[in-house]
Amino acid sequence: MNGSERFFSVLGSPIGDLTLVADDHALLEVSMEHPSARSGAGLRRDDRRLAEARRQLRAYFAGELREFRLSLALQGTPFQRRVWAGLQTIPYGETISYAELARRIGRPKAGRAVGGANHRNPIAIIVPCHRVIGADGTLVGYGGGLERKKTLLALEARVAALLKT
Repeated sequence: MNGSERFFSVLGSPIGDLTLVADDHALLEVSMEHPSARSGAGLRRDDRRLAEARRQLRAYFAGELREFRLSLALQGTPFQRRVWAGLQTIPYGETISYAELARRIGRPKAGRAVGGANHRNPIAIIVPCHRVIGADGTLVGYGGGLERKKTLLALEARVAALLKT
C-alpha cells in the first residue's frame, strides 16, 4: 500500500451491515466485520467517496445488477489473486466447486489452497466467493456464515430464473 488515506462506509443490506473500505484509487474491502478488523485503524468515514460502490451493491441486492463495474485493489499473494480472478469469472446465478475452481486456474490439485484463498477474499460479494460450494453441492465454508451465503445464492437464483422467463 502506498500510504494513501483510506476511507470507509457502512451499508445496510439484507445480509447485515457491510463495511466498504477504499483509498483514492480503488475499493479495497467489502466485509461483514467492523472496518478495523482487517484494515486497521486510521480509516475516515466518507460515504460520498464510496457512493458508487454503495449504489452498485444496493442495485445488486435489489436484483437489478448482475455485474459490478468498480475499480478493485485486491491485495494478496500471487496465488490468492489468481483464485480471486477465477472467482470473478463465475457467472451470476451459478456455482462451482472448490475443485472446479482449482482446475480452472490451472492448479487442479490445489482445492484446499483454493478454499483458503477464497476465505481470505477481501472484497466479498463483488468478488463472488459465495458462488463456490462443496463438490457434492452442499454449502460449505463462507467467512460471513452459511446463512449469508444461502441468502446471496438464493437472490441470484431468483433473479436468474426471472431472466430466463
